[in-house]
Amino acid sequence: MASFSFGAGNARKLRRIPLYLAGRLLTAIVPRSRDEWVFGCAVGLADGALALHTVATAHGERTTWLVADAEQQQDADRLGIRSVRRDSLAGFWRTARARVIVVTHGFGDVQRYATTGAVIVQLWHGIPLKRIGLDSAETTRSPVLPSVLSPVLRVLYRRTTRRIAVLPAASHLVRGRLESAFGLTDDRVPVTGEPRVDVLSTGTADSRRTAARERLAEVLGMPLADRRVVLYAPTWRDGAPDPAVPDAGEWERIARVLDDTDALLLVRSHPLGAGDYRPPRRAADRVASLGSDLVADVTPLLPGLDALVTDYSSLAFDAALVPLPVVFFAPDLEAYTARRGLYGRYADVAGDSPARSWDDALAQIRAVLADPRAALAASRDRSARVHAHRDGRNAERVYRAVRTRIGATPTRKDDRP
Repeated sequence: MASFSFGAGNARKLRRIPLYLAGRLLTAIVPRSRDEWVFGCAVGLADGALALHTVATAHGERTTWLVADAEQQQDADRLGIRSVRRDSLAGFWRTARARVIVVTHGFGDVQRYATTGAVIVQLWHGIPLKRIGLDSAETTRSPVLPSVLSPVLRVLYRRTTRRIAVLPAASHLVRGRLESAFGLTDDRVPVTGEPRVDVLSTGTADSRRTAARERLAEVLGMPLADRRVVLYAPTWRDGAPDPAVPDAGEWERIARVLDDTDALLLVRSHPLGAGDYRPPRRAADRVASLGSDLVADVTPLLPGLDALVTDYSSLAFDAALVPLPVVFFAPDLEAYTARRGLYGRYADVAGDSPARSWDDALAQIRAVLADPRAALAASRDRSARVHAHRDGRNAERVYRAVRTRIGATPTRKDDRP
């Protein structure tokens, strides 16, 4: 069963309007500090927020992480990061006082009612292939009275995103998508590269693969040795069931290909949706879950893989930096494109023959594991089109862009925290 939909989320937003108004009144009278940064991330202490946090603290910034639960609190303690609970009074106060607020998914990554007046840095969480934000009707879909409330939600969404001061882009191509999706001018969308993928350009290819394989073995609780590892990462269907969940016969054929290629299939369903990927006993030793409950940020593990299977996920662009062979598997291409929409043609990213069934996907997986050269060339071409920077210094460039923005943004008189 799916765990979230835009319609349900938007209904909650409408009910929260009085809280947003109260928060705006409070932040109008609470002075913001001159130097404090707060960070939040929907998946925990990970992603681009953690990369930028590392750079900001190295430059002496005063930082606080807004944690959502006890597990994130433990992660913050382990990393030596100062933190408070996001939904506590302390979380509200730190957000209301912060000069800079860093998020990766939405304003709910921090205390959503206390963001007005801060320099908002939205790092986002991947290069979009599917349409997002204002470019997709899904974003402002209302479960009731859609003809009346959807336009209201669109206005509210646009007013919210216009408060974003810095939204880093991986390239000029991606910059255009983000400007359109968030309703921003180009001065707020600098082409700095994404901090979240710096890990894929730091060190040598061999060191990145060794570290990723060691971490995978630790998470999975099994030695990998020379076994090939394939990651399957289906995209969230906006609250609808995943159409690619295998039936019994497909599981049998999946297990056969994994046996023949001595491969392990890792399944990573989107954290906002759930697919019933429970393999039968026959495939149990060849298929494992790699959900967000085990690994919040899968990006550092990509160099440890031998292939990626996905449909519309931004992971295909991340994998291009490794580079990693990608098999595109889109069983609902026409329906998904009609409902959600894509940036450009799917063939421009996935090629002319994406898999449309598990049998197609398995044939392509077998071929890629036997000879990855063509798929690697396609990934390198994909990287050249969407990544302007590959030097591992994206977070540094974003930090400088934020500091420039702070200097250009006046602040009210400071107060003690």
